[in-house]
Amino acid sequence: MRAVIQRVNRASVSVADETTGSIERGLCLLIGITHDDTQDDLNYIVDKTLNMRIFPEESGDSGFDQSVQDVAGGILLVSQFTLYASTRKGRRPGFMDAARPEQAEPMFNELVDSIKLNSGLRVETGVFGASMKVEIENAGPVTIILDSEDRNTPRRS
Repeated sequence: MRAVIQRVNRASVSVADETTGSIERGLCLLIGITHDDTQDDLNYIVDKTLNMRIFPEESGDSGFDQSVQDVAGGILLVSQFTLYASTRKGRRPGFMDAARPEQAEPMFNELVDSIKLNSGLRVETGVFGASMKVEIENAGPVTIILDSEDRNTPRRS
């Protein structure tokens, strides 16, 4: 599972000109799911998202001192299968590594439910599988890429 996490001042997602989710200060996550993702992958993304110190303390504009929970921020989750695009061959990306919708949608919904349950924060979403317009005002800018595949990789010294 992959997540592109952006610290935002505000973010929204709409489908056919109707807003389906919006937040003020918080995190916007673009979520990609691959065919061999498990509950462990989901738990890793949830834990990292909720506990990563990505916000400055009230006294400063820079720094990475507080989590989204510490600042009572919102979370906007948007499914994005293109995070598993392969560009190794040709000029058109391939998506063989992305989970099929019938597998990815239940896992995405479980991710949403888990973040809601474990955080108590405002959690908003797009519409799975829809063509969406995502508007993001990135704060910093701060963009972090999480890949659950990295959870078993030892840190370099």
